[in-house]
Amino acid sequence: MKNIRVRAGRLAYEQIRDGGFTLDRIGTYFGPAGGPRWLVAGGFDLTLLKEGLLGRTLPVWLVGASAGAWRFAAWLQAEPVKSYLALREAYISTTYGRKDTPRTILQSLTAIIDGYIEDDALSFALTNKRYRLAILTCRMKHLTASERPWVQKAGFIASFLANALHPALTHTFAERVVFYYGPRPPDFCLRKGFRGRFIPLSEINFKSAVIASGAIPIAVGGVRDIFGAPNGIYRDGGFLDYHINQDYTTRNDGLILFFHHQERIVPGWMDKRLKRRKPPEAALDSVVMVTPSETFVAGLPDGRIPDREDFATFIDHPATRIANWRRSAELASPLGEEFLETIASGRLRDVIEKL
Repeated sequence: MKNIRVRAGRLAYEQIRDGGFTLDRIGTYFGPAGGPRWLVAGGFDLTLLKEGLLGRTLPVWLVGASAGAWRFAAWLQAEPVKSYLALREAYISTTYGRKDTPRTILQSLTAIIDGYIEDDALSFALTNKRYRLAILTCRMKHLTASERPWVQKAGFIASFLANALHPALTHTFAERVVFYYGPRPPDFCLRKGFRGRFIPLSEINFKSAVIASGAIPIAVGGVRDIFGAPNGIYRDGGFLDYHINQDYTTRNDGLILFFHHQERIVPGWMDKRLKRRKPPEAALDSVVMVTPSETFVAGLPDGRIPDREDFATFIDHPATRIANWRRSAELASPLGEEFLETIASGRLRDVIEKL
């Protein structure tokens, strides 16, 4: 494989090496937070969507925080490919200036959501037979719930220090709230040790949950009082679940497919600078993780994957950023096909690496 690498956790690795892997074994597709880095997942997503390769035998849970939730909200729409492409184009082409504030940026993000999720299509989305959706958000507590920048920053500094002492202390500053569509809550919400709440999605709270999941602390205003959930300020689900931080397996022991923009899996947002912090080992046992190869990344504009810092770097030259991001998305279009070819040829068992 030239453009991707595939790694697997202990149980998934054994299944693949034994030759027993098919996409029908996928019970959950997980989408991490990560800002514009999601653009390199586009080709992978669209290949799976167009070919209808997930959820053929049993419904698949689409679980995501922030950008992951935004991606997967498109999967449930009446015309999912059209919705996904509308999201990608709106995300790439939206610009921000020096005078933008968290409130105006929240308004811009709301416009993006309104552009690819149609109100009159939500009733269809919430009857989807193939996909189930779990949107990860956080209801903020204490100082982190403030919309005053200096107060909020003080809260996040305190939460970083608390998290450095022990990851469980992060829950002092945020409560995990999972908004879900399905006949029952996702299995990870019902397991012993789950910390948080789970709230059914409806036509009333669908968009609010999607927006809240991507409301980046400090940069974006929070979403207040989501229908059906406890009152409060809701922000980016990546604060607690940045990448994989829980066991997302389903009752039928399905595997977890995970397209990731990098090799390292960071449990929570506050763990980014804590190099030794890793997800719980059991959470990775059933994971099949696909990442872009170093060769692929080297061929992207500036030799790197798009990230949120690009907004600041190109604030006076948005056309350059937009061109770079569009080119990155274009170059990523074959990644899904390469993955499928590796499975179809039987080579996956030979190239799989241990996670």
